[in-house]
Amino acid sequence: MKAILQRVKKAEVEIENKTYSAIQEGILILFGVEKNDTSDMIDFFVNKVLNLRIFEDENEKMNLSIKDIKGEILVVSQFTLASDCKKGLRPSFDNAMEPKSAKEYYEIFVSKLKESNLTVKTGIFGAMMNVSLINNGPVTFILEKK
Repeated sequence: MKAILQRVKKAEVEIENKTYSAIQEGILILFGVEKNDTSDMIDFFVNKVLNLRIFEDENEKMNLSIKDIKGEILVVSQFTLASDCKKGLRPSFDNAMEPKSAKEYYEIFVSKLKESNLTVKTGIFGAMMNVSLINNGPVTFILEKK
């Protein structure tokens, strides 16, 4: 399981030339699931997303979490995070979980984030999406659990 967390001033998902979801200050999460991932890994990711201190306090130190600032979260499914680019020039996606199970994991992840009572928005699993953001920093983190 992998996630890219980007601290944003705002982010938006556009599908078929229409805004589907948009957030203000918070985190854009690109979320990917791999073949050998298990559902118990989701809790690790939810805990990290909600409690990782990546927002600045009054002293400009990263001491605040998304919960502390009552920020918003936008989650976008991204199977390409499971890619392997070690050989050749064409990425292999053999390690990506099959779509039906990956969608279930994605939905559980989103559901657990929503339990925080923060604003949590999404794209559409498997859809072709245009994602735009204003990265705040830039500040980007990679979360990975095998």
